[in-house]
This record gives sequence, structure tokens and C-alpha cells, in this order.
Amino acid sequence: MAEIKEYQLFINGEWRTSTSGDTIDIVNPSTEEIVARVQNGTAAEALEALEAADKAQKEWKKLPARSRAELLYKLADEIKANTEHLAQLLVKEQGKLLKVARFEVAVTASFIEYACEGARRIEGDIIPSDNPNEQIWIQKVPRGVVVAITAWNFPLALAGRKLGPALVAGNSIVIKPTSETPLATLELGYLAQKVGIPAGVINILTGPGRAMGNALVESPICKMVTMTGSTPVGQQIARNAAQNLTHVQLELGGKAPFIVFEDADIDAAVASALHSRFDNCGQVCTCNERMYVHEDIYDTFMEKFIAATKNIKVGDPMLEETDMGPKVNAAELKHMEHLVEVSVKEGATIATGGKRPTGSGFEKGYWFEPTVLTNVTQNMTIVHEESFGPILPVLKFKTFEEVIGYANDCEYGLAAMVFTNDMNTIMKCNDELEYGEIYVNRGHGEQHQGFHNGYKLSGSGGEDGKYGFEQYMEKKTFYIKHKA
Repeated sequence: MAEIKEYQLFINGEWRTSTSGDTIDIVNPSTEEIVARVQNGTAAEALEALEAADKAQKEWKKLPARSRAELLYKLADEIKANTEHLAQLLVKEQGKLLKVARFEVAVTASFIEYACEGARRIEGDIIPSDNPNEQIWIQKVPRGVVVAITAWNFPLALAGRKLGPALVAGNSIVIKPTSETPLATLELGYLAQKVGIPAGVINILTGPGRAMGNALVESPICKMVTMTGSTPVGQQIARNAAQNLTHVQLELGGKAPFIVFEDADIDAAVASALHSRFDNCGQVCTCNERMYVHEDIYDTFMEKFIAATKNIKVGDPMLEETDMGPKVNAAELKHMEHLVEVSVKEGATIATGGKRPTGSGFEKGYWFEPTVLTNVTQNMTIVHEESFGPILPVLKFKTFEEVIGYANDCEYGLAAMVFTNDMNTIMKCNDELEYGEIYVNRGHGEQHQGFHNGYKLSGSGGEDGKYGFEQYMEKKTFYIKHKA
């Protein structure tokens, strides 16, 4: 039996064993085997990390932004050089396909590289004053210590997405990955040491959210919280951070509608709907969570879509031919079973899937079949509750007004997808859909230079691009009086 690696806490450039004496087992979702152990850190160690980050940030911010970026370019290079090692860790801890894990590693590096490109674009303003012999200078400055709390579905990419802009802007960071998938993120500590990022600039902690997470967020040392995860957790973080008026950036749940109008390219829509529902076993915040198909093309569309869904190969995520791996843990799997059970009780029909697969290779692990539900109505639980898994309810619609009403009938507002070739329909969707991201004639998948921004209970603040980068800075205004 292979030796189980035990990771420590990364604080102030050093690896430390928690004083709690407890560890957390990291379980492979495909096999239910323990693949590693991490520290069950304490609130006291959270404070140590914050203090180390605070001290380091005071020197880090003095470096020119370009010098900070040069170190981070080296970190990105090391991430790419360790692609296979990091990708295999992602497969073991999260269950994603190896090919998707390799992509995630590449995206992690490119998130950091994109942030580095902004090092020479930190710009302020000079504004005329109403007073003679005076100018107003507005400068963008780092916030200080950033606490980054990441989700389990793309743990490494989310760490890179936050680490890059935070550090280029002159902040230091304390990263807390989830207890389900912390391994690849912890590896960033080794790489940061290797490239010479100063001690305390990057700190990585593992431990329970109620103890360690609360201690990080509630401390006055923390000047910004950037979090990706569930809406209930995000709401609690916002409440905890409010006592110090700490800046909070949240990317939370989603229930993206996928709307197929009667003039859509059906084959393109089927392909996009397929990958936008079942990629990463449906564990993507912008995934196709509910699909609305115009009644004129419904039968043709569904015949092709269900056939394509039945062809999805579920199995070992390390194999190239596999299309979908397992859910991340047993609780998530039970949630899938519960949603299907409730949907059937409410009147939905299982068109395909709906249960755990059986047979060789599925004796252990958190597997669930790609599932399509039909005869769904707008008032059903599955239309409103985020599944975050491979279950897709499909509804017919007749008119534009009807489907927009359905799409906006949701507490979330992260992403929506629309398939139509009519420019007037596109523009009306742009005006009326209550979502921060709208994808037209393609599936989900944001880009670095865009802005990943949710409405309603999907979050606040936003990430990526120049608008996301600005979240990691605050403004300082100078009134400069001089002699004529």
C-alpha cells in the first residue's frame, strides 16, 4: 500500500504541524481510498498566518508592481512545469477527468500571467481642483491582507484566480482551500518557496470553516475577503466580515438557464447544452442547470440531446476515453438521489439516467448517471434548487415573454445561455435577462479579460479582467496645494 502523504500548514514561508494534533483525510471520489492527510488547523494558527501576511505585505507593497509580477511569472512557469503532478493530484482529490485537470493547471498559470500583465496598468487620475494652485490626485493602492476562500470544484484554478491579482496589486494573501480538495493548492506553497516569493506573502491553511474560516474573516487584520462557494456560506462570511466593514468579494451559487429559440442551430445547441451540463460532473457554477426549448423544435432537439446524453461514458477519470467522473463526496451523491426522487414525486419523468451506475468499476466511489428530466414544470423543486451535478430538467416554452419570465424566476443571477440567430432576440435578452454573464450561441466558460459577476444571490464584487483586478485595490485621494 502506498504511503499516505501528510501535508502541513504553510505559514510565513514555513511548513508547520497544527497544534490541534488532528488531521483530515482526503478521499479519492472514484475509489473512496485515502490519498493524503492535511492539518486540522486552529483559530490561533489563522491569526499567526494573518500576522505573518500583514508584516510581509508592508515590504511587498514597496516593490514596484513589475518586480512583483516577475516573481509571479516564475510561479506560473513552475505551475506549468509541474502540470502532470498537479493534475493527478486534482484527479485524486476531486474526481475530475485527467484531461480537465491538465486544463485546470494551465488555467491556473494563465490566471496568474494575466494578472502580471496588469502590473504596468495600475492607473490613477489627476483631476482639476476648484481651488487655484491645486490638483487632486487619486491613486490606487493595495488593500493589505487578502483572505481567499476557495471551492472544491476547481480548487487550483480558483486559487490562481485570486492569488494573481491580489499579489500583483501589492497585497499579501492567506488562502484557505476547502477540506475536500486542498492538495493541489497546498503544493503552491512548495512552488512559492522555490521561486523566492518572500515569506508571509503567500500563506495556505487547512481546517474547519467554523473555527479557522471565521477567525480569518473576523480579524481586523483581514482587509479583503474573496470567496468562491455556496450562497449560505457566502452570506455568513458577509455577516462575519461586516463587523470590521471588510471588503467582500463573493462568487456564489448559480442556476443558469439554457434557452433554445426556434431559429437556433440545433446541433450546435445540443453540443453546447451537453458540455455545459455534464462537464466536471456538472460541478460548475455557470453550468446549464435548467433548459428551456421552444415547442417548435422541442421533439427534434430532445431526440438528439437524449441520444447524446446516453453516449456519455462514465468511469475512471484517469482514462482518456472517459467523459464524466464521479461526484466529489457521498453527501453530494445523496443530494443527487434526493433531487431525482423529489422530481419524480412532483411529476417529472426520467428520460435517461436517474441513479447510480452499476457493474464493474462502480462498486466504490460517488458515481451518478447523466440524468435528463422531462415533463418538468416551472414550479418544481429541481427548477429552483441548485443541483451542482449531472441532472438537467427540460421545459418547453412558447413565447419570448414566457421564457424570460421563467429564466428570471430565480434567486440566482450568475450566468445564462441563449441560442438564437435573431439579433433582435439577442438584444432583448441582453436587456431583460437578470444575469451577470450571458453566453450567446455557445456554452459556458468565461475568459480572463471578461468580468465574472453575479447578480442577486450569486454574489457581489466580481472577478477577472480590469474590473476584477480593481477589487484588490482601494483609492487614496491627495489634494495637492502648491505655489504658483
